[in-house]
Order: sequence, then C-alpha cells, then structure tokens
Amino acid sequence: MKNQGSEGRTQLHYGWIIALTGIMVLFSCLGLGRFSLGMLLPSMGLSLNLNYSQMGLIGTGNFVGYMISVVLAGIIARAIGARWTIFFGLVLVGVSMILIGRAMTFIEVMALYVATGIGSGMANVPMMGLVSYWFLKSARGRAAGTMLSGNGLAIVFTGLFVPWVNAGQGAEGWRTGWLTIGIISLVIAVIAAMLLRNNPEEKGLAPLGNANQVGSSSSSFDTHGHEKKTSSKWTMVHLGCIYTLFGATYVVYATFIVTAMVNERGFGEGTAGTFWAVVGGLSIFSGPLFGWLSDRLGRKMGIMVVYTLFTIAYVLVAANLPDPFLYVSIGIFGLAVWSIPTIMAAAVGDYMGPAQAVKAFGFITLFFGAGQITGPAVAGFLADITGTFSMAFWLCAILTSGAVVLTYFLRQSSPG
Repeated sequence: MKNQGSEGRTQLHYGWIIALTGIMVLFSCLGLGRFSLGMLLPSMGLSLNLNYSQMGLIGTGNFVGYMISVVLAGIIARAIGARWTIFFGLVLVGVSMILIGRAMTFIEVMALYVATGIGSGMANVPMMGLVSYWFLKSARGRAAGTMLSGNGLAIVFTGLFVPWVNAGQGAEGWRTGWLTIGIISLVIAVIAAMLLRNNPEEKGLAPLGNANQVGSSSSSFDTHGHEKKTSSKWTMVHLGCIYTLFGATYVVYATFIVTAMVNERGFGEGTAGTFWAVVGGLSIFSGPLFGWLSDRLGRKMGIMVVYTLFTIAYVLVAANLPDPFLYVSIGIFGLAVWSIPTIMAAAVGDYMGPAQAVKAFGFITLFFGAGQITGPAVAGFLADITGTFSMAFWLCAILTSGAVVLTYFLRQSSPG
C-alpha cells in the first residue's frame, strides 16, 4: 500500500477526488433534492392551490422518505457498496423530480417527493460515511465540510435559476425547474459512479491525514471492551438528540424563509431569490470553515458555537425587526447552515472509528430525520393559525438555545 504522506506530497491524494465528487453528490441529493423546494414552493403553491399546511406536509413527506432510506442505506451499502448505493440513490432523486414537474395534484407531488427523500438518504448517508474511510481524524472535519459546500452551490443555482425560469415561463415555470434539476441529478449519478471508490485500498492508498494523531479513536469501539461500547452507544444517542434539534429548526428556515419574505414582507420573488442565493453563496464556506474550526477546537465547542449563531439568526427574523436585521439573519444562517452536518460526520468517525462510521451516521441521522419531519409540519400549522411564520421562528430559537445546553454535557472524543 502506498504511504499516504509521501503520496500527498507528490500528487493530489485520491481522497480529495472523493471529496470533490461528494460536492456534486450533495449538490444533487440534498442541494437540489431538498433545498430547491424553498424556491419552487411559492409558484408551485399558487399553481396547485396549496395552503401552508400542505406546503409543510410536502417538506415533511421528503423527510419521511429520507428516514426510510436511512434505515435501508446501511444495509444496501453493505450488500453492494457505498459507490453503487449512491448511484442508485441519485437516479431515484433525478427521476422523481422530473416526474414532480408533471404532477397535477398535491397527492402526486407528496408521493413523488417522498421518493426524492428516499433517494437523497441513499446517496447522502453512504457519501458522508466515506469520509471516515478516506480521511483520518485530523482531516475529517475539513473533508466533510468541503463536500457539504455542494449544498450551498445548489442554493446559489436555484436562487438564481428558478426566478429566471419563472420570469420567462410564468405560473408554470416551476415545472421546467423540476425537470431541469432532475436531469442534472441523473448526470451527476453517472459521474459519481465513475469516480467514487469504497475505500482507499481500492486505489492502493492509506487514508489521508496525520497518522500520528490516530490514537485510540479509530479502533476504540472494537477494542476497548464492553464498557467502551456502552459509552459509545450512549454518546451516539446524545449526538442524535443534539442533531434532532438541528433537523427540526434549520429546515423551517430553509423551507419557509422565501415564502415569508414574499408573502409577509412584500419582497418580489426575484429579490427573495437573490437573498436565497446569498445564503447559498455564504454556505459554500460554512462546511469547510466550521469543519476546520471543529478540527482545531474540538467537536463539542464547535457545535456550541454554531447553535449560538443559529439562535441569533432565528431571533432576528422572528422579532419582525426592520429589514437590515433580516439581512443579518440571512447572513448568519448562510454562514452556519452546513456546520452541524459537517461536525456530526466527523464526530461519528472520532467516537466510533471508520468501520462503524456509516452505521453510526445512519443512526444519528434517524434523530435528525425525526426533527425534519416535525419541523415543516409544525411550522406550516402555526403559520395557518397565526397568519405569520414569526411564532415558528421563535420556537426554532428556543430549541437551538436548548441545543447549546445539551451539547455542554457531551463527552469529549478520545484524542487522535
């Protein structure tokens, strides 16, 4: 096997090809498959005569599908490998979004978006799990953050592309939007199948990172006995609970901020789309920045910093302050949005080791998915009752404040 250190000095380590491919995978499975909904929802809602509750349920349906796939992704990946699991997941994402562009009823959209969620999970969970195989602890946060920048690129794309399409095609422009992003996802599926590899051994390489920092964390789950296993399991539950609060809150902002800007603040769709593109532009730096920060400060401190920023962002939009405060909220949210998934992907490798990383990430993603299922439905219901999204954003701020406290009690991972 080639030495990863000397390999890294002479040419680009293939781990970074995996990470760059991961950018495209997440651009498709989450960036387009999930976060395009916020931009497409206003015009689609008008065309199909959807109320806020139905809009929220569409988002919830996607997360139900995602949770189903989280249960299945590990099983499928063990049977056929992460590479082909990701490929089939992206194909399902692409086909289902193309069909949404032809849907005529709420039920059709709901069912197809559940399928999109299933494909998203099949692609995302194994992709994030590959980080622990290809990168040692010293580089995991940076690698996971690099991949998650694909979400931000997709938000920039949809924030600019969807208003442009709607301006040219009017009320039915959302159909062209779904068709286009579905085709893009199918193209990415083929590229991913060509470039991804399940582990460094397939390329005759060792994982990338500082081997002197591996320490006990890479094998702690396998070698430190029953007490260590029990501690690690409870730590995964603890991480899962923290991740739940991210899932329940960020998705409310991502799903409804554009609708709130258009319907409550009087912004035009194009202007709101520009702000959404700003969120995406800032979020490109979110994963790498906070991944690097968590590599330096530790996962625990990184999570606490991020949830504090989220709380500030939600308070600023919930309080119905003048527009400049809204802009600050958008900026903070964009800069922080992919930080929690980045840190979580790195943390499961730290606590559980590469062999258990995919399984562990799938486990905590169940908690994350539960939060995502709850968030949009509750937010849409509250908006129908109150006529505003303000109460929903206040609830998000309360939950993220609780997450700071919950994270304080998280045990540190082993050094290395």
